[in-house]
Amino acid sequence: MTEVQTPQQTAEHVREGMLRNDRATRSLGMRIVEVAPGRATIHMQVREDMLNGHDICHGGFIATLCDSAFAFACNSYNELTVASGFGIDFMAPGRLGDELVARCEEVSKSGRTGVYDTEVTNQRGERLAVFRGRSYTMKGKPAVQPA
Repeated sequence: MTEVQTPQQTAEHVREGMLRNDRATRSLGMRIVEVAPGRATIHMQVREDMLNGHDICHGGFIATLCDSAFAFACNSYNELTVASGFGIDFMAPGRLGDELVARCEEVSKSGRTGVYDTEVTNQRGERLAVFRGRSYTMKGKPAVQPA
C-alpha cells in the first residue's frame, strides 16, 4: 500500500527528485532553501565567471535563477510542468559576491496553465529583478516518480 503524502511532502519529494537531474541549477551553485506547494526560494552567489563586460552579473544568469525557482514552484504538485514563456525586468545590477535570492510564488493555476511571479533581491534586500513565468502542465504525467 502506498503512503499518502501531504502537499508539503510532495513538494519536498519533487525538489529532491528534480534536483538530482537538474545539472544547470547545480552547476551554477544554486541552493533551494524553501519549497512548498506553488512556491520556491533559491539562493545563488554571483561568481567571477558570471560577470559580463561591465563587471556586473550577466542578466542571463539572473534569468536562469528565476527560471529554476519557477520550475521548482510549478512542479511542486508532482505534475510535469514546463515553461510556456516568461518575461523579466531588471531594476539594479548584481555584483561579484552578492547573494541573490529568488522567491517564486504561484499567482494563478487553472487547468493546464499557470502564472508565477519571482522577485530577485540581494543580501541587502534590494530588488534586482522581477520575472513572470507562464506554465503548461502535462496532466497525468508526474514530474518525478512517486515515493
